[in-house]
Amino acid sequence: MAATLKGMTWDHPRGYDCVVAASQAYGAQTGVQIDWDKRSLQAFADAPIVELAETYDFIVLDHPHVGQIAETGALLPLPYEPGRGTSLGGSEESYIWKDRCWAYALDAACQMAVCRPDLATELPKTWDALTGADATRFRTLTPLLPVDAFDMMLTLVAGRGGADLPRSPDLFVTPDNGHYALGVLRALYNLGPDEQVDMNPIKVLETLSTGDEFACSPCLFGYVNYARAGFRDHRLSYFDLPICAGFDVPRAILGGAGIGVSAKTATPETSIAFAQWITSQSVQSGVYLANNGQPANRRTWIEQAKNPEVSLFFDNGFHTIDNAWTRPRDVWFLGFVDDVCAVMPDFFRRNIPIETFLNTLNALYRHHRKGTL
Repeated sequence: MAATLKGMTWDHPRGYDCVVAASQAYGAQTGVQIDWDKRSLQAFADAPIVELAETYDFIVLDHPHVGQIAETGALLPLPYEPGRGTSLGGSEESYIWKDRCWAYALDAACQMAVCRPDLATELPKTWDALTGADATRFRTLTPLLPVDAFDMMLTLVAGRGGADLPRSPDLFVTPDNGHYALGVLRALYNLGPDEQVDMNPIKVLETLSTGDEFACSPCLFGYVNYARAGFRDHRLSYFDLPICAGFDVPRAILGGAGIGVSAKTATPETSIAFAQWITSQSVQSGVYLANNGQPANRRTWIEQAKNPEVSLFFDNGFHTIDNAWTRPRDVWFLGFVDDVCAVMPDFFRRNIPIETFLNTLNALYRHHRKGTL
């Protein structure tokens, strides 16, 4: 009797439709049935992998979890051959921790810029353009939900050459880079409605693609779906993330998702075989992409850059994602992010001085890092 496996992914067409369709195709070929459940985007970032691994054979996960995964042993280390030429912006490498692979890159994303081509008369090419007196001409809407605002802060710091985070045992970021990044965030908050503090990338993309009030978003995690004709009322086009003055490469924070295999699975060989299959180029370029998927395979991105149905994402966003960088994945990092996010709304809504907020951030960093030494 063929095996029936269970997987957990996240609740968006990009996270769910593609794995369900691929699993059906795999079942038709092999007889292996895979049933999928889904959780919210916030739960995707927060849910303990060790708990999910008790119930599911597959877990679609975010790479910042790999430090904790390696410590708990919740997932199986997977066979991996480096140097295959299929990694995009470090997507594959982001799931390597202490020389072991804890997931295969399934979905690739990073923070990109996006616009409504019919409304955007000018696109911001530098962050300085968005802090100037005439920045209202860009008609921006930015997702400043705490976790997205913090990720954007990291992107801005990296764009000034500060991707080597944490900076020191006492400082998560340098004062200069921290002041710069928080200054840009505050400027973007002031350019849009207060509701930005409650908006994630999906909410911003939905707003841009269904209404006419805003023309662009300078920094959000890109979704290929919104570049497809007919997905929403208006098709969106991605463009290179703005750069910092004096630097010539956008350094977006890497996002995306990987597929890991539970250490508790009763069928490890069967489970690993499926994880390898769904991340192969033929599947990523085929059934996965055709069903709202956003592939992680580099060759698929290069191939689809010539496809007019999705080139507004794969072609226009390639330079940004190929220069993406991987955020810290140490055991202390996720707890630190949670505490920073708890105070981030007050930075905007209570107009907390940048110096004060930066001191709080570095104090939280020292607290969490010390707890893991």
